[in-house]
Amino acid sequence: MSSHDPFSRRILPLPIEDYALLGDCHTAALTGRDGTIDWLCLPRFDSPACMTALLGTAEHGYWAIHPVEPVLSVQRRYRDDTLILETTFTTRTGEVMLTECMPVEQEHRTLIRRVTAVRGQVQMRCSLRLRFDYGQTIPWVTRLPDGSGLCAIAGPDQVVLRSTVPLQGQHLTTEAVFEVKDGQTETFVLQHALSHEPLPSALDAEAALAYTEQWWRNWCAHCTYHGPWREAVLRSLIVLKALTYAPTGGIIAAPTTSLPEDPGGIRNWDYRYCWLRDAALTLSAFISCGYHTEAQAWRDWLHRSIAGDASQIQIMYGLCGERNLQEWTVESLPGYHNAAPVRIGNAAADQVQLDIYGIMAHVAQLGRAARLHNRHSAWALQTEVVNWLQHIWKQPDQGIWEVRGGPRQFVHSKVMAWFTFEASLQDMERYSLPGPKESWTRTRDALHADICKNGFNKELGSFVQFYGGDTLDAALLLLPRVGFLPYDDPRIQQTIAMIEKHLLKEGFLQRYKTCDNVDGLNSTEGAFLACTFWLADAYALSGRREDATALFEKLLSLRNDVGLLAEEYDPRNNTQLGNFPQGFSHLALIHTALTLSA
Repeated sequence: MSSHDPFSRRILPLPIEDYALLGDCHTAALTGRDGTIDWLCLPRFDSPACMTALLGTAEHGYWAIHPVEPVLSVQRRYRDDTLILETTFTTRTGEVMLTECMPVEQEHRTLIRRVTAVRGQVQMRCSLRLRFDYGQTIPWVTRLPDGSGLCAIAGPDQVVLRSTVPLQGQHLTTEAVFEVKDGQTETFVLQHALSHEPLPSALDAEAALAYTEQWWRNWCAHCTYHGPWREAVLRSLIVLKALTYAPTGGIIAAPTTSLPEDPGGIRNWDYRYCWLRDAALTLSAFISCGYHTEAQAWRDWLHRSIAGDASQIQIMYGLCGERNLQEWTVESLPGYHNAAPVRIGNAAADQVQLDIYGIMAHVAQLGRAARLHNRHSAWALQTEVVNWLQHIWKQPDQGIWEVRGGPRQFVHSKVMAWFTFEASLQDMERYSLPGPKESWTRTRDALHADICKNGFNKELGSFVQFYGGDTLDAALLLLPRVGFLPYDDPRIQQTIAMIEKHLLKEGFLQRYKTCDNVDGLNSTEGAFLACTFWLADAYALSGRREDATALFEKLLSLRNDVGLLAEEYDPRNNTQLGNFPQGFSHLALIHTALTLSA
């Protein structure tokens, strides 16, 4: 590889499973097995990316640190109970370790990357190409006054890179070629600040690394889960913590946008926002594993975000509860391996989805049972929400999967509407809370009868995706989980059997048959990992423990080498699909482990 060509190693992004997560509970980066960061948004999860090669090519911004000579092998791991990544490159002349971390509790968002010679001597290259505004804006780069590095400025952003090796600019890229040997370490520290603010002060990288390592270890020490598969559960909890925006407690679905669910296809969505749908699962996971502080912060975020008129509740919000998530496309980006469009924002925020009301009732129920502090008139707000649902429950909606093929009478949505009344009535009785008990009871019973009449297909002997239909939906696996009918009810058992027959493909579950075009996208997708975890839950709670354990172990084997899961999986090509890492997948993993260990 010639010294002037930083792109000769690769142009396109790696397979999704070849990335690892770095994060500081404000934002996140994806770093590849080859030592290249291809995705970084600064200063927040939802900020415009300044390294966007993940959704295009090297031209759109990246940061590579790797050996100059051919690499014989790569091994990587997170330091136990931390989010500090260690990647070891072995070459003909020696072995080096790249240590990467986003230190926590810093004034400025920071990335530390350290290269240490483990044995022998290895020549290394660093190539940094910053491109603000999702790869569109070339910054103005100047050297720091003290000669320790450089500063890149464009618009509101400035990024400072300090290095223990000399840096030089070539072809609008910052480069360095250096050698490490006999335990020698070289350090790179990248910091972000607003461009009108002073330069960030130089950071003691060793102290920041040590503090961050101890911070993560202390956090993990609070985990009360000590059952089987603890390593997988704890890594999933770390992912959820890393996806938390610390200032508000909001938890994003994933740190990326537009990683395709269909290779080369159009199922590309921005997941850098907070979904109400994830709220109950997240709260349950945190409470069950001993993280009441995180549960309280997440519950408080939800109450602040939905506060106001019940008719204006959205299915998702921004990190601080922002409501305007207008969707647009970055026309200059070709997408991950040419899977266009690249979407920013999410138009589904404006959809009507009845299931979120059941989620909110469940969150309230979990919070009361865990004795979380009520800071925002929780019951008064819940009463208004339930009363609003009484007016709209007969309406069609876009359902749990946010279909864009028009609203329907989705059975899962109706069941979650039923659960809204059921859970609220339970809490009214349990905690002597005031409210229109008789009216809610009538609506609850009317919903149950309506669902059993219109959402059940007698020819199939099964509940179906929507009223009057004959197609299946993996979300129907959740009906017994919320108590709509018991697991041993013949209708539930037949529904599970029909889901297995129609949606189980090569050992993994699809959400629904995309060929029916219910979602209006006219394209395929991979197996949905969370749904397959739900199937394992259904097996376990139906008395099929061996089947449940086997399926769970199979799902665990899909995690990449550092324990991360995307949203979906392609069993034919053995690759992960969709945004990564996906909080919903890791939440489902935790809950299946809890179910099997109960």
